[in-house]
Amino acid sequence: MIRYKVVIFDLDGTLIDSLEDLGEAVNYAMGLKGFPTHSLDEYRQMVGHGVRNLVMQALPAALQADDALVDECLAAFKGYYVAHIDVHTYPYPGMVELLGKLHRSGVRLAVASNKFQSGTEHLVAKLFPGIPFVAILGNREGYPLKPDPEIVGEVLRKAGVSQADAVMVGDSGTDMKTAENGGVRGIAVSWGYRVLQPTATITLVHTAEELEKALL
Repeated sequence: MIRYKVVIFDLDGTLIDSLEDLGEAVNYAMGLKGFPTHSLDEYRQMVGHGVRNLVMQALPAALQADDALVDECLAAFKGYYVAHIDVHTYPYPGMVELLGKLHRSGVRLAVASNKFQSGTEHLVAKLFPGIPFVAILGNREGYPLKPDPEIVGEVLRKAGVSQADAVMVGDSGTDMKTAENGGVRGIAVSWGYRVLQPTATITLVHTAEELEKALL
């Protein structure tokens, strides 16, 4: 008997490591404007809240409130990132195998990301081919970003399951807050872009094998 009927995965920092491609694209946009660039460790603390917020944080602090400038840099970022979205991006060890095993065990799978929708769909299709996700949800116009619970509710509706039968897996406080807001269990992975601590409602795992044991 399976433990959960649907598992909702965050994408960046959970299923895939996309930090280098994201960082290179933002640095490209910063370089066009003559602004300082940043290291991957710095970008590690900026990702997770959508690409507009990522670009805004990369700007000098005094310019972050300049919406027109943010829009210009965001356009430059998107142009570069779309063309180089999967150059250095890859699944974390064991994740392809884990998704396959979950699917074969009868668990329904979903992705809930703050990455723009087309990028989310492209990376999931390329890096996890053959997995029939019940939902692949990214940043879409008219829909709120995580940690708003709407994305969890949409997955549950598409999967036809209750909150008690669902769990969300992510690497950030935003993901765990999304799980809490959506009324589902949260499992945090330690290999992503944030360092989280286990709590009464959050399980922390360090490998794909540990995650498998927590899910099945």
